Amino acid sequence: MLDLLLKNGQYPDFEAGVMKSANLGVKDGKIAYIGGETPQAAETADVSGCVVSPGFIDIHMHEENFRDEGEKYVIAQMMLEMGVTTAVGGNCGIQKQDLSYFKEVLNRLGGSPVNYIMLAGYNQMRYRLGIERYTSATFEQRAEIRALLKKELDEGAYGISFGIEYDPGITKEEVLDALSVSDDPHLLAAAHYRTDCLTSIDSVREMIDIAEKIPMKFQISHLSSCSAMGLMQESLDAINEAMEKNPGLDYDTYPYNAFSTYMGSAVFEDGCIEAWHKDYSDILLTDAPYKDVRCDRETFEKVRREYPDMLAVAFVMNESEIAAAIANKNGMVASDAIINNGNGHPRAAGTFPRVLGKYVREDKVLPLIDAIRKMTLEPAKRLELDHKGRIQIGCDADITVFDPDTVMDGATFSDLHIQPEGIEYVFIGGKKAMEHKKTVDNRLGRFISYK
Repeated sequence: MLDLLLKNGQYPDFEAGVMKSANLGVKDGKIAYIGGETPQAAETADVSGCVVSPGFIDIHMHEENFRDEGEKYVIAQMMLEMGVTTAVGGNCGIQKQDLSYFKEVLNRLGGSPVNYIMLAGYNQMRYRLGIERYTSATFEQRAEIRALLKKELDEGAYGISFGIEYDPGITKEEVLDALSVSDDPHLLAAAHYRTDCLTSIDSVREMIDIAEKIPMKFQISHLSSCSAMGLMQESLDAINEAMEKNPGLDYDTYPYNAFSTYMGSAVFEDGCIEAWHKDYSDILLTDAPYKDVRCDRETFEKVRREYPDMLAVAFVMNESEIAAAIANKNGMVASDAIINNGNGHPRAAGTFPRVLGKYVREDKVLPLIDAIRKMTLEPAKRLELDHKGRIQIGCDADITVFDPDTVMDGATFSDLHIQPEGIEYVFIGGKKAMEHKKTVDNRLGRFISYK
């Protein structure tokens, strides 16, 4: 007898490239049946009209800050509610706590709402050594950083991330030196670009060059916030051409025309507003005492001085270029989700439903199966999660059931806590999410917390 049977749904058959109708059965946490019969099951759900998708895999988000904000889940719960079953934290060089402590907290809390994978954050290692943002690391400091990164990799980190724009002192040679800590081709390197592409795509070309020089896979992070200011197509052309020569290269992108980062970040240095050809009012503050306040110059400068850790949202990107990055033959969907005190950008709670609702159903930017592939199969292959991201016999029963006719993001820039529409069920390991615990899987010696 099956543990679970989902009846009358449709699922993506990526090998055939089509959506297929079938009943889907789960046994012992794995997909055990796909077909037209109705075998007996302990639990049955009629999902007529719905898509039975592999659980969404968010290859770029920012995990909980357990040290500063308490041992509780906020962003992981938002992930779950928008259909994400596996999330990759530690991005943009910002690892909010070392991996050993992160695992301790997950165990102490009895697991988390979603499966977590972590990257080691390069910038965080610089901060530990007190390196100023505009200063390059010395030879001796680089050796110390490599030792810190190796410790994280030994703990099970899946790779190394960089936030080059956040610390402009980071040179390309410094990045390559850090990545020399391992010659493991299964690891993933990910980088937030050096500068956004306002006048040239040099930042994109720098990352392509780094990717060619390392044995690891390389992920260009959130391409939308890098190139959607007038140079997206040129960036996509360069990336697509480079990927034909180097299949280890790829990128991710999110479906909003505004980015978010901390007000004290180097991103908001003098001249940024003019460079974007925008106004201070295009910067929205997200936390008290300025929640939902649009900046003027005085407020902008005051908050940068007095509230550098406040998240802001910058409406500086072009919608048509966001769509181009999502529709491109390559690339993956990711949220770049980051919140502070429960506040921030709605991408933390709406990314995946928004792609399915706005860009697939309403705007018809890409077919449904392609959107699902960019949310599931592609990141699973990238992370070498051979039993995730697919609806196949024997694969993990991480499943998101959604209604393609109603699915849509609900979160707004004022309220992240409005749940999306149309996400009907989320199962992790065949269990309804939040009704079970996690354990630690030591596959390949890397950390992933599993339901």
